Amino acid sequence: MADLQKSTDLQVHFLPWAFRNRIFAHTPHRRIRPKHEHKLSHRLRNSHGLLVKFLTEGIHMTLHLALIAKTFPTESNELDKTLKIAKEKGGEVALLPECPAQTWIAATKNISDTDAEPMGGPREPRQAAAARSAEIALLGGSIEICKEGNRLNTAVFWDSKGNEKLRYSKMHIPDEPGFREAAHYNPSRARIRCTEHAGWRIGGQICSDNQRPTGCQMLAALGCDLILNPRATEETFLERWITIWRANAITTGCWIASVNRPEPESGVPLGGPSVLIDPFGKVQMSDDPLTVVSLERQRVLDARRSYPGYLAIPSDAYANLWKEIPPRQPWPEGASV
Repeated sequence: MADLQKSTDLQVHFLPWAFRNRIFAHTPHRRIRPKHEHKLSHRLRNSHGLLVKFLTEGIHMTLHLALIAKTFPTESNELDKTLKIAKEKGGEVALLPECPAQTWIAATKNISDTDAEPMGGPREPRQAAAARSAEIALLGGSIEICKEGNRLNTAVFWDSKGNEKLRYSKMHIPDEPGFREAAHYNPSRARIRCTEHAGWRIGGQICSDNQRPTGCQMLAALGCDLILNPRATEETFLERWITIWRANAITTGCWIASVNRPEPESGVPLGGPSVLIDPFGKVQMSDDPLTVVSLERQRVLDARRSYPGYLAIPSDAYANLWKEIPPRQPWPEGASV
């Protein structure tokens, strides 16, 4: 209870998204104007009992995340069993690697019609059903064929009832030996958004998206608490990835979690640990194929009260400035290395 009371000692704009929504929904005005914020802050600082219970009801100050470094390319019941084990270990949300329901097709430029599927099947329903059966929320995904014929590397978040809550597709597409992804799917241009689970705001960035921090910054501006980053990478570059994860976590005030494809495939030396970075850049790693970690909401709140978390995010200014800069295509050397 002491932690919950401490978490209410905040200005309105530092409260997590779910807290703010509850406050706004129960005020007589359409919005709280700045001149009223000090009154609300005073109420929060001096509140106990009912107000603390009201603000935190249904919101988990601790979230238990299952990091599952396994892939499930066949229609067996292996995913169901794995998710049930994760649930038994206390997991509330499970994270799978990039393209978890198929082999690593980007090892070559060879394309097959069976690599991709329309939204909703058959790989996605299998994952949704497994989440529903285990009663655990899940971030999985597939390679999706759009109506216009484009292919997208898509991550999907299902809740513990198997309902789709979030769909995000990869924006930054590598093209180099072992990662001929540009031959298999197109860069997404869909908007970035979050979903809510147990009061936590959760967003996704797929593998190389993490190497361009704009997406993480946009998620933070949307009030994201946890960024899930499924990946398919070589362990050789782990130190570089950790540097970027830490920078993204510290500058966004978000938890960042990443799970890798677990072993070499088709001659590509995939593999490496599951990684969790807290909002201050503290790193946890695990080589276990299934590990459950605990994430504390208080770390998010503390990070956003500290430097650089409290700095403004002038999205309108960023948008105008970016409009003046033409898109930069991949360097031509990238595909020939």
